This record gives sequence, C-alpha cells and structure tokens, in this order.
Amino acid sequence: MNTASKSGGDLAPRWLTDEEQRVWRAYLHATTLFDDHLDRQLQRDAGMPHIYYGLLVQLSQAPQRRLRMTELAIDAKITRSRLSHAVARLEQKGWVRREDCDTDKRGQNAVLTDLGFEVLEQAAPGHVEAVRQAMFDRLTPEQVERLGEIMRIIAEGLQPQDSGADLPWLR
Repeated sequence: MNTASKSGGDLAPRWLTDEEQRVWRAYLHATTLFDDHLDRQLQRDAGMPHIYYGLLVQLSQAPQRRLRMTELAIDAKITRSRLSHAVARLEQKGWVRREDCDTDKRGQNAVLTDLGFEVLEQAAPGHVEAVRQAMFDRLTPEQVERLGEIMRIIAEGLQPQDSGADLPWLR
C-alpha cells in the first residue's frame, strides 16, 4: 500500500495512479538489477565493488588525478565516513593515497596512484561492455536520448538549491 506524509495540513496524500505505480516499480526493479549486475561484473573481473570503480574514475578525471576528500564525497554522493572507509581499502590495495591539502591544513586529498590507474585501465573495457549490454544495446538511439533527458530532469529536480541542505555527503 502507498503511504505518504501530509505536507500541508489537511491535504490528502497524492497517491500514485496505477500507471505511475507500475512505472515506479519497474524503475526500482530495473535499477536494483542493474546495480547488482554491474557490481557482480566488477567484483568478478576486477576484484572491486562498483562504488570503488566509481571513485577511481572520478580521481582519474580530476586534475593531477587528485580531489579533496570532501569533493570526492559530494561527487560520489556518499557520506564522508563511507568515503573514508572506501579510500582506506583502496589505500591498502595501493590504488589510492591520501595527502594533506596544501590550501587547507584540515583537509585531505585522495590521489589515484599509477597502480590504481593501471587497475582502472584494465577494468574499464569489461565494465563499459557490461553497461553497453545491459542498457544501451537494448535501447534505440531515440530511447537513449529520451532516457537521458528524463534522468536529467529528475536529477535537476532533486539537486538541492540550498548550499546548507542536510545531505549525507555533506556530513
């Protein structure tokens, strides 16, 4: 059953229509399966979870392959605590190292090592193929364009305009 909180006094909840409920459940089902598919592929082929792969990609695309830990958490949409744990695991593997921030003595940078970059280069072709097979090979070019448009609209609507928003990756 659908539940919703009342946001405006005595206003009745705006229940999903049958079609909206069908689309919502299909979205949840597909994204759960997709995340699991990518995570299993990366674990099998590269020995890392999808979240670690994403962190390595972000660092590989940053200037000098380095980002402030806070910026990396924001970009990855994970808490600083979860990021710290992930970076510690990546440090153990020799794929990332932490450095003190030159401009802020309290801050730290995560830096992608040469070994981490090599691991990423080896993992990328298999990961891209998994994404292509699971998503893009199943869609027409028009569907890909429409899906991109829809996802941008949803993301823009969820992106907080208030810099003081209480978001997990800002904690």
